[in-house]
Amino acid sequence: MSRPAPGASAATVLELRGVTKTYGQEPAVVRALAGVDLAVAAGEMVAVMGPSGSGKSTLLTIAGSLEDPTSGEVLVGGMALAGMSRGRRARLRRRVIGYVFQDFNLLPGLTALENVALPLELDGVAVPRARAAGRTALEALGVADRAGGFPDQLSGGERQRVAIARAVVGDRRLLLADEPSGALDSVNAGEVMRLLHEACRRGVAAVVVTHDAQLAAWADRIVLLRDGRMTGHTSRPSGPESLLLPEETR
Repeated sequence: MSRPAPGASAATVLELRGVTKTYGQEPAVVRALAGVDLAVAAGEMVAVMGPSGSGKSTLLTIAGSLEDPTSGEVLVGGMALAGMSRGRRARLRRRVIGYVFQDFNLLPGLTALENVALPLELDGVAVPRARAAGRTALEALGVADRAGGFPDQLSGGERQRVAIARAVVGDRRLLLADEPSGALDSVNAGEVMRLLHEACRRGVAAVVVTHDAQLAAWADRIVLLRDGRMTGHTSRPSGPESLLLPEETR
């Protein structure tokens, strides 16, 4: 498993206990998740794979407090989300949880630096301090020279790096990525996974949804979902090139 940075806690950052999610009512009820148990430690990357409609994206939205489970319990940093006020959840998302979306989700009217610094500014951090932290995050991802560029002036790979910088800026402890490389070519896709892996080496816990077995091989564990149920998991034995996954996940 990736080792947390010195001083980083090895404690569990995300825990799902018996989580279920249903939509609609009988007889047309849809069970997106059915009794999922998952724990992710600081410094660990977990990839989630499975067929379309298996519940992968639902798992992420519930883990990130964007959606409530029908039953079960979700804890982030040891704090149970059930009963948490909307304000506390919003602060948790701004301060603790970072998201990386397939379509980047950058605000077109803001520069790369402004996009990255925005979560901190919304949380009340003074603009100069937030921009300084944003520039540091961009530097770590190799796109500091594009800080003044607007999203439509950046390449796909650059936009994805900016999106990752926004997700990890500040003291984020949990990174959730939904097909983060889906809009990129194979070279840039591998680079995105390397960058996420580096974030985990600094102590961030990450859950990455992907359909690509080669990209999932960057993770420390691969969780397999089918019909909302966890059907198994695989640990990486020695490196990204060494992992073979069941045919159903490809």
